[in-house]
Amino acid sequence: MSVTSDNKTWFQRIEDMHPYETLLYLGMFGSGLIFLFLTVAFLFSGLDQLGGMNKKIPVSFLISTFLLVSSGYTATRIRIYFQEENAEKVIRALGVTLLLGLLFTGLQITGWKELQSMGIDFQGIPSGSFLYVLSGIHVFHLLGAMIFAVILWAQLRNRKNDEVKRLILFTNPFEKMRLRLFTVYWQFMDGIWLILFLLFAVSL
Repeated sequence: MSVTSDNKTWFQRIEDMHPYETLLYLGMFGSGLIFLFLTVAFLFSGLDQLGGMNKKIPVSFLISTFLLVSSGYTATRIRIYFQEENAEKVIRALGVTLLLGLLFTGLQITGWKELQSMGIDFQGIPSGSFLYVLSGIHVFHLLGAMIFAVILWAQLRNRKNDEVKRLILFTNPFEKMRLRLFTVYWQFMDGIWLILFLLFAVSL
């Protein structure tokens, strides 16, 4: 069994994790498997039929991809500002990340409408249906992160003007862990979408 530099096995490191951290990583692993299986099914669903339609990737998908990549950057800034103990910038970066996520979701819906206008609907050819299924499941996963972002944003705003609460916020390991887990999950969903987007771009 492999041993880490601090002489702990990987199993021991997992045991030392906070339950929230363990649940998140297990959830990410499960989500990764779901996307993997659906992607494999998509690849074997008759992409030649989809490619033969000579369609292009929806413009909304292009714009939403740029926005989600941008949100990955702002999510990274959240952790940096937290380390700097700058409550205002943490709140601002979290709010921008949430806003970009909401815009991404809206553009995904617009993208589905673009697919319909191209003649690719949910009940059509199997490969076309998978475009909706894969992007829809991704949006569903991202919604969970956005709900958590709203909770974090509200809690941070409530504490920023109270010196005691703000001190507890920046010195509490639990709060640091929550922000770290949020950014890890958000960037994970960024990565999933980039893979899906590239797959869609090649297929259409």
